[in-house]
Amino acid sequence: MSINPSRIASVEDARKFAARSVPRALFDYVDGGADDEITMTENITAFRRIGLIPRMGVRITEPNLSIELFGRTLTLPVILAPCGLVNVMHPDGPKGVAQAAASRGVASVLSAVAGISPEAMANAVDTSSTPMWFQLYSPKGRSDWEGLVDRVATSGYTALVVTLDTPVLGNRERDGRNGILVGSQVGIRSAATLALQVAGRPTWAARMATATLAARRSPRPSGPTVGLVAAGGSPFTWKDIREIRDRWTGPLLVKGVLSVADARSAIDSGCNGVIVSNHGGRQLDGAPATMSVLPEIAEAVGSATTVLVDGGVRRGSDVVKALAAGANAVLIGRPYLYGLEAAGAAGVARILDIFRRDIERTLVLLGCPTVANLDRQWIDLKN
Repeated sequence: MSINPSRIASVEDARKFAARSVPRALFDYVDGGADDEITMTENITAFRRIGLIPRMGVRITEPNLSIELFGRTLTLPVILAPCGLVNVMHPDGPKGVAQAAASRGVASVLSAVAGISPEAMANAVDTSSTPMWFQLYSPKGRSDWEGLVDRVATSGYTALVVTLDTPVLGNRERDGRNGILVGSQVGIRSAATLALQVAGRPTWAARMATATLAARRSPRPSGPTVGLVAAGGSPFTWKDIREIRDRWTGPLLVKGVLSVADARSAIDSGCNGVIVSNHGGRQLDGAPATMSVLPEIAEAVGSATTVLVDGGVRRGSDVVKALAAGANAVLIGRPYLYGLEAAGAAGVARILDIFRRDIERTLVLLGCPTVANLDRQWIDLKN
């Protein structure tokens, strides 16, 4: 099924088109969460509980949406979050995601488990003009991350994101039912389930087969990637973060912070930023929604470090609420992955255009001239 990106009017539209475009296993990998999906659902609900407080009698026609992060200008306070399995969601894959981000002047974060080496991505996207960040896992400890950090630095990535919340993979029951299993072997029943799903999406299967054949005829990119199954295990400690800080000279952020105490530990370990995140509700079910803890974290450490947030962002008004609550920018994951599954790189660009339009409209309706002006006076946290 091929979707014209112009048919996507919202993130929910992209979600519905994605469900029709890819095998169920891939859709559920993006759409699902851990256990009973309580935290995943609460991430969205927490945004809906926050009210907006407009100012009247103000004329604003072209609000300023640009921000400065680590010395680089972004046209939107939106960053594409690191995600796994991107290489099998659409033939455009992670390169298409990064190129869509570059075309809209926003940063993207390449995951170590996206299915492409940092060198190959750097060859596809001009990292000198487009902010490209890299997200680090450490399945085997220091022996794993040292060389990878050096490769990322050599390839021109401008910031390093260290994920803290995956000592093991969360219990993602949809993935298990669909045959995406933690381990190196797939049983007969799981293989049969996947085969039936692929057969039900012939357009996706044909495109991916064509892309796979083309990739095999091309020179193999240098440098290995971290396997998806290896993403969990050997979690980073604050000692590891300090050692990474000694090796990495650029901006360093940690992802998975949900408390003031951990945010302060990040600062003490030399980090330049924290990402308030519960992994999109895919790890510890029952962990707090990110917007429920963002205000206190931002208030405690926002003047000392950059504070970003992800989880549950579905509309431009959510971005506005997050910035008013103290975030410097937000990361989105599922929204752009839905766009990718539905319409490739053009679908990712469409999602970013939708967020731009929504943020502009929200600021005009609020009477706020620029995202830099957003603070607590614009929101009602008691709703």
